[in-house]
Amino acid sequence: MAQARRGWEGAVLRLMGAKDFVCTVTGAEDVTPHYRRLRLDDGGLLAAAGVHPTMWVRLWFSDASGRPHQRAYTLVDPDPATGTFGLEFALHEGRASDWARAARPGDTIEATVQGTGFQHPEPAPSHLALVGDTASLPAIGSLLGALDRTPATVWFEGSLDGLPLRRDPSRHEFREVPREDGGGRLAARVRAELPGVLSATPDPYVWIACDTTTTRGIASYVRKELGVPKARLHALGYWRAD
Repeated sequence: MAQARRGWEGAVLRLMGAKDFVCTVTGAEDVTPHYRRLRLDDGGLLAAAGVHPTMWVRLWFSDASGRPHQRAYTLVDPDPATGTFGLEFALHEGRASDWARAARPGDTIEATVQGTGFQHPEPAPSHLALVGDTASLPAIGSLLGALDRTPATVWFEGSLDGLPLRRDPSRHEFREVPREDGGGRLAARVRAELPGVLSATPDPYVWIACDTTTTRGIASYVRKELGVPKARLHALGYWRAD
């Protein structure tokens, strides 16, 4: 996809110093019928941009009319020594999922690095409180791996059956919550259980990444009602519900 065809999104990213790369699929695996893992050669991306926890890139896809769209995906097991990384797709309807379903070794995808970053909280978290779903599972795994000695409680919307979990069962507790009421059940569980988790540890860190509406609602509750300071909270909507 030529730079000129990326429209205003591409133009803004270029002005902000974004870097572009062409990545090549080297392997593909269906983890479950609705979750697919790809391995890619990075095209020089990791050497140029470095690696940090929850690192993500913008991938570019074209719709049926040829109009470009970008979607963000977390890098899984990035390896600068070999110049490779993985991507994991929770499959549903949409251009990105269609591309992932059909991807085979040798296929290429354009990727842009801009806007990603991670600041290790200070003081170091005594406990992680994470809220996410299948879309943010790779980022959850990256965060648990980076802070692997820190105990964590994860409220996970959806089923974990068959999904790749990067966790230490002795430290990391996953609490599955069915998606109901447009994320309402997840929000209710978090409201009921999070205060007890936070009160039992001196320096907690809260990380929220599910659908945009649910993320905003939970983040507002955490800030305003639980009084968690901005420096101890990260919240980012990973997708928009229809």
